[in-house]
Amino acid sequence: MKIISYNVNGIRAASTKNFFGWLQATDADMVCLQEVKALPLQIPEIIALIEQLGYHHYWFPAEKKGYSGVAILSKIKPNHVEFGCGEEWIDKEGRILRVDFNDFSLMSLYMPSGSSGDERQVKKYEFMRFFDVYIGELRKEIPNLIVSGDYNICHTAIDIHNPKSNANSSGFLPEEREWMQLFLDNGFIDTFRHFNKDPHHYTWWSYRAGSRGKNLGWRIDYHLATKPMENRLKNVRILPDAIHSDHCPVLLEID
Repeated sequence: MKIISYNVNGIRAASTKNFFGWLQATDADMVCLQEVKALPLQIPEIIALIEQLGYHHYWFPAEKKGYSGVAILSKIKPNHVEFGCGEEWIDKEGRILRVDFNDFSLMSLYMPSGSSGDERQVKKYEFMRFFDVYIGELRKEIPNLIVSGDYNICHTAIDIHNPKSNANSSGFLPEEREWMQLFLDNGFIDTFRHFNKDPHHYTWWSYRAGSRGKNLGWRIDYHLATKPMENRLKNVRILPDAIHSDHCPVLLEID
């Protein structure tokens, strides 16, 4: 089974760059999208393409148009779909969507960025505190869980092209990195690092100064799986040649 996570930075923009031709070629079973920036009613032609590819599709957009929003595409129909997390401000921003199957659940997550200023960094910390508790409770009910998406955090120094100059940058702050470590310590596997310990693997690049061509990036997109899923993990690959966004997709293969 192939699961992709991809911050598309606008599904409409990505669709103009042959996103759906690429998606058909990947033949993924499930796709977690972040930052879709659209309501389903706004994109009937895109919905038609998704259905032609054989996907059931579920959307949780932000209230603010052209902002945030998550979606999940799945060739297997889920038993249940959970829209949001019950925290009003988070749900208004369209950041959490979950689908439940017989033997595991899959979540598409778009964590807030704090890069626009102190106020949003405070909201990011608020989200992180909430998410710890929320996932802790959810795992009592659903032990087999994969949380895929854009965490907007680089975990370690090898996950960012210049750790020294970014030491005070949102996304690589000590508090954020500590939170990520504690989240993993509490029973999650960073599936990419489970298979690959090498540096210079990134999932997001700034549009400035030719960063992508120089591979001056950040690894902020993850498939995090609960420990009971460990024996089902087969492979994880970052796909930097997929250029539909300032992010690239991450492909997880499981039994």
